[in-house]
Amino acid sequence: MTRKLFAVAAVAVVAGLAMPAAVAQSLDEIIAKHIEARGGKAKMDTVKTARASGRMSVGPGMEAPFSIFWKTPTMVRMEFTIQGMTGIQAYDGTTGWSVMPFMGKTEPEKMSDEDLQNVIELADWEGPLVNWKAKGNQVELVGKEAVEGTQAWKIKITRKDGEVSYKYLDADAYLEIKEEGKRKVRGQEMEFETSVGDYKDVSGLMLAHSMESKAKGTPISQTMTIDKIEINPDLAESSFHMPEAKAAASDPAKK
Repeated sequence: MTRKLFAVAAVAVVAGLAMPAAVAQSLDEIIAKHIEARGGKAKMDTVKTARASGRMSVGPGMEAPFSIFWKTPTMVRMEFTIQGMTGIQAYDGTTGWSVMPFMGKTEPEKMSDEDLQNVIELADWEGPLVNWKAKGNQVELVGKEAVEGTQAWKIKITRKDGEVSYKYLDADAYLEIKEEGKRKVRGQEMEFETSVGDYKDVSGLMLAHSMESKAKGTPISQTMTIDKIEINPDLAESSFHMPEAKAAASDPAKK
């Protein structure tokens, strides 16, 4: 009996020691399936530029057209038009800048640290799970949870800058369906959640065309509906750099 109890205890100890490796292996498998579901790393590596255009809600019954331009690996520019005025937020891999005419800021100026953090996240076209080690991120498999009736893998992501967020990947399709975390808005930390969906095949890549974000515990949300995504359009790199005054409105598309 003693020998049997010892054997059972030994198995338990070995299993306990092996558990972290098993979890790490499961996490690697999940991320690999996520990348494959999106079209595969080889296909993703062919993307040098991208352009998305659509509509986003800016108030009750109000929508603003927007366009987002990416130049991999770290450049992004977003434009949105409200009441005939076009705002710009951009990042060239080093400097984040903006033009906000509806806030009385008609000349380009550097972003606040708060806004810069958000635009740097947007610039990561692949997302934080792809090449996460090289990007300095840390990832952890939390477990499986139901998201509006759909079983999903919950993954904790700690970015290089220390920001923590959670992504939920559909347990069957391995595509992202939700993200949640904390974000500073006007100096106040706010918990947010974003639902992601309406995936469509674009040049061999599965890309989301619908996002709905809101502060946790509030009914008010902001939706973004993407009407068109173009892969590898011809974009002028200069449009991502902070321009001199009076030159911010130049078209990112080359003439």
